[in-house]
Amino acid sequence: VQLVESGGGQVQPGGSLRLSCVVSGGTFSEFAMGWFLPGSGNDRQYVAVIGFSGKTYYRDSAKGRFTISRDNAKNTVYLQMNNLNPEDTATYYCGASPTVGWDPIHSFEYDYWGQGTQVTVSS
Repeated sequence: VQLVESGGGQVQPGGSLRLSCVVSGGTFSEFAMGWFLPGSGNDRQYVAVIGFSGKTYYRDSAKGRFTISRDNAKNTVYLQMNNLNPEDTATYYCGASPTVGWDPIHSFEYDYWGQGTQVTVSS
C-alpha cells in the first residue's frame, strides 16, 4: 500500500489549502484515513480522521476550520484547511488504517503512511 500526499505549500494567514492523499494498493474503501502532525517519536498527533463509514473526527484546533473528506472512487482523502494561522505550520502526514469495528485516532493504529507534505503559514 502506498500513500502520496500533495497540496502543501506556503500561504498567508487567513488563507486556505487543500491537501490530497492518493492511496494505491489495498482496498481504499475499507481503510480509515487520517491526517496527522509530527509528534514525539513515532506518536503522531491526529488532525482529522474519517472512518470507512464516513464519520469524521477533529482535534480541537481544527474544528470549524478544517474538513476531511474522502472519494472512494478516486482512492483519495482530502483535508480542506481554511483560515490558516502560523500555528498550523507543520508537515502533514496521511495515514491509512485497516482497523475494523472502530475509528482509529491514534497513530499506532495506522499501518501505512505517506511521506508528508509541508504547510507553511506566514506573511
